[in-house]
Amino acid sequence: MNSEVQKSPSVDLGATVFDKQGHRGCRGLMPENTIPAMINAIGLGVTTLEMDVVITKDKQVILSHEPFFNHEITTNANGSFVNEKEEKNFNIYKMNFAETQQFDVGLKPHPRFPKQQKMAVHKPRLADVFDSVKNYMMMARRPFPFYNIETKSMPATDNIFHPAPAEFVELLMKVIKEKDVEQYIIIQSFDFRTLQYLHKHYPAIQTAMLIEDYDKRTIEEQIKALGFTPTIYSPAYILATDEVIKKCHQQNIKIIPWTVNDKKEIERLKGLGVDGIITDYPNLFNE
Repeated sequence: MNSEVQKSPSVDLGATVFDKQGHRGCRGLMPENTIPAMINAIGLGVTTLEMDVVITKDKQVILSHEPFFNHEITTNANGSFVNEKEEKNFNIYKMNFAETQQFDVGLKPHPRFPKQQKMAVHKPRLADVFDSVKNYMMMARRPFPFYNIETKSMPATDNIFHPAPAEFVELLMKVIKEKDVEQYIIIQSFDFRTLQYLHKHYPAIQTAMLIEDYDKRTIEEQIKALGFTPTIYSPAYILATDEVIKKCHQQNIKIIPWTVNDKKEIERLKGLGVDGIITDYPNLFNE
């Protein structure tokens, strides 16, 4: 990333550099959505740190893929593992931030990511992630990465597992503005409501429309449902066909598929012309 990109990243990212995104930091290598995972991903050369955020009872924005403590990664304060039947009882939206720090999310062996390094670690505040990355980058004297932040929400669980879209976005933007990182931010979501609110109230912030692999709508229908042209179209990678890539580029939309964990598939998609890749294994970009 050159100095020009660092000064005006929202303009040129993707036009000048292939966007290497570390999914949940580097989930295949270190505990997901943690500060160590983010720092390690930067060391592997990612240009963007991909992460998920949820909201606590005391209105803190913290990193977590689920709005509860997932059984695959969570250890209780007493050393026992959270099981699948009880995981949704550990609702982060009903806990103060201090309560969330009683749960470890890095020691339990991950059933799907055996290479993941194990360590004692907790779900961090987004503000602390920004601070830690800034400190690391200043010591390393490297350009700052981008942050691709997913709002974890859906209509059915408003005010149960998370606030409604307006409050969610305002709490997220409050942290972003306090840390003065607006130009490095992309907000992504499957919940178009959060992107619509963001586009209306914070039009300068980049947006990424997430698309599930079972979504049978055409890209035109999806964009119509969103109501505006997003910065990035981010589908499950099996949907990133030559036709879809061309349609995105015709509308000046970047296309960055998820989650690609195979080196050959990364190279195939690069060959088709995608603007970036989201992967659990950012080390694959260097192999």
